[in-house]
Amino acid sequence: MSLLKKIINFYYREYKLYLSGFHDILTNISFFFISIFIFIFSVGPSNEQLSLLGIGIIWTLLLLSSTLSLRKFYQDDFESGNIVLLYINGFSLELISLLKTFSHFFFVQLPFLLSIPLASILLNIPFEKIYTLILSFLIGSAILSSLGSISSSMNLLNRKNYLLGSVIVILLSIPVIIFSVGIIDQNENFNSLVSILVGILMITFAINPWASGACLKIAIENNQ
Repeated sequence: MSLLKKIINFYYREYKLYLSGFHDILTNISFFFISIFIFIFSVGPSNEQLSLLGIGIIWTLLLLSSTLSLRKFYQDDFESGNIVLLYINGFSLELISLLKTFSHFFFVQLPFLLSIPLASILLNIPFEKIYTLILSFLIGSAILSSLGSISSSMNLLNRKNYLLGSVIVILLSIPVIIFSVGIIDQNENFNSLVSILVGILMITFAINPWASGACLKIAIENNQ
């Protein structure tokens, strides 16, 4: 079987897994909107305050919602032995990390893309800022998926404290949130901030397969 067919079969399997666990995605989105309503009730009905804080609120909740799915990034496949089977069938651990990262981006992050316009309306964010919010989310969520891959593979080495991976993602995501919010609030530096975000994406994307692959290798060796 060619590598391309193996990759297609991999994503078909990932699609069925995420479809069977669609309730987890709905739980993440529900958490996202419930948290927004909590912020609205706590801040008050002032449209000016909601508009001022709205971008930061959305990005913070997107980050927190994303971390809810980190435990299942590799854990289920590792415990069921699927990662070892993929490795035996000719997938390098680095390639597995990349494929899982793309899978997390498509099946976990992109559903939030449909939620952003409605969340923006609830938080009274001006319509002209929704486009830049979506653009920053597309870049920033890809970074979060790469960071999630690294932290989740590290969790395989530390099964006693699964929160450690979430803490790592949150800490490393601070620059992402700063520049993502900056893109929306600073029109003059728009291109520069987008370039910085893309640069961060390239760095995390380059580091991810080697760091995640190394952690997967150690976890497999420790599990034998």
